[in-house]
Amino acid sequence: MIAADAIVKCLEKEGVEYVFGYPGVAICPFFNSILDTNIKTILVRQEQNAAHEASGYARITGKVGVAVATSGPGATNLITGIATAFADSIPLVCITGQVDSNLMGSDVFQEVDVSGACESFVKFSYIVRRAADIPRIIKEAFHIAGTGRKGPVLIDIPIDIQKAEIRKFEYPETVNIRTYKPTINGHAVQIKKVIKELNKAKRPIICAGGGVHLSGAKEELRKFVEANDIPVVSTMMGLGALPTEHFLFYGMVGNNGQAYGNRAMNDADMIIMVGARVADRSVSQPDLITENKVLVHIDVDPAEIGKNAGPTIPLVGDIKHVLEEFNKATITADYSLWIDKLDGYKDDTQNASRRKRHMYSSTLTEEEINALTVNPEIFVKRLSRAMKKDAVYVADVGQNQLWSCANCVIREGRFLTSGGMGTMGYSVPAALGAKLGAPDRQVVAVCGDGGFQMTMMELATMKQYNVPVKIVVLRNNVLGLVRQYQHFTYQDRFSVIDLGDSIPDFRKLAEAYGIRYQQIAAVEEMDSGIEEFLADDEATLLEVIVDPKLVV
Repeated sequence: MIAADAIVKCLEKEGVEYVFGYPGVAICPFFNSILDTNIKTILVRQEQNAAHEASGYARITGKVGVAVATSGPGATNLITGIATAFADSIPLVCITGQVDSNLMGSDVFQEVDVSGACESFVKFSYIVRRAADIPRIIKEAFHIAGTGRKGPVLIDIPIDIQKAEIRKFEYPETVNIRTYKPTINGHAVQIKKVIKELNKAKRPIICAGGGVHLSGAKEELRKFVEANDIPVVSTMMGLGALPTEHFLFYGMVGNNGQAYGNRAMNDADMIIMVGARVADRSVSQPDLITENKVLVHIDVDPAEIGKNAGPTIPLVGDIKHVLEEFNKATITADYSLWIDKLDGYKDDTQNASRRKRHMYSSTLTEEEINALTVNPEIFVKRLSRAMKKDAVYVADVGQNQLWSCANCVIREGRFLTSGGMGTMGYSVPAALGAKLGAPDRQVVAVCGDGGFQMTMMELATMKQYNVPVKIVVLRNNVLGLVRQYQHFTYQDRFSVIDLGDSIPDFRKLAEAYGIRYQQIAAVEEMDSGIEEFLADDEATLLEVIVDPKLVV
């Protein structure tokens, strides 16, 4: 067989169901070979979306997503999606075509050093020099992407290598990379130390990060905290690790988190960071928040432990395995007084927030605003409550993300967003990939009118492959989060944030793509509009009118 056939055969061996991509001459041998398999190809409308769709698919299925692009601009368009996946530890294998190997380095048509360009935000990258190496490389790539701290792996394959013959195809059954041996099981001594400190602690709290989802450890976490009455907060990527209305969940922490969650972190005498990076968005002052506390940091990536805050007890290991060990231990401490105090924090904060109107610079009264626009906080709560219990809510980036994080009700479903990179336009393609990965689950993408316009071409992909994603566009005709920043920082000197009257007519846009359209423009339309929006599994574009002066 030729190498292109071998690539496809390797993907079959890995159980790949979907390949998201965009063809070009340098990757055509691969796309020709894939016709002879049962692997489904999804033609995106721009290569960045291939990585986002593969990301959504990977996050819902737990499998490695696959994105494919051609050389030159195809490969460079893919880069933002690769960086987005790397920042959130999403397992992808990204395959790019390349010019003839004997022409590499001579600046020929559509040549780009994509491996070099991606060096700082891939787990590993390969430039294939010999066709015979393809089975080993692809086996290694899937292993690296899907184990340890997960992430994207790049394979760059020159077109002449894709056409070269492989005399004997053998796909390796195992992987043995001398320099890559991720730790799975936590060290027994460190686990005993954590349990000992929990038995001494008066005010412990668990901060759950995205690693809980990546490890598939939601049930283990829930079992552990419920058995021992240990309160939990989460980072943005950890939302949904416990149901948001669980009696032991105290909200998202960080700059945009709930005040009672941050207060719980401040007042705790023991913090257990579980699969969280202690990054600036969740813990803005790590030295201050961990002062005079026992800090336990559990992560599969040893490089993250101690990077931003020095832990009292470092514990390297896969979250699922570590929590399984925790669940075997006996904890006798009583945290009931601590729980009562946290419940008081939550009640005080929620009562205060009900009295606060998130609005500024408006001559209208609250009643007039409610009559003309929709309060996005209330909308997100009502939408998420109306969604099915196991639904997938995909938030974009901007004000819509922060309204979603603070108000989305997550029960047995998932909350997906671009956390580490904050990539606008992520939600629509990621929701498309998630829906393909879980066709029986309800999938809703929520975005702003700015982010939606970055990837709205994927409506064509949705239509072509009959992927019934529900899309909400919160329309305020501005880049809301940047406007908010300029309002506070530059005293209303607004620069390049007004989307103006050039926003497309979303009704006509939906009609052009053959997708159902709805609009909610006032509070009294909200409940009936949401009910109609979610009534079936048909692709629908819902436009929600929001006051541009609102702040988070």
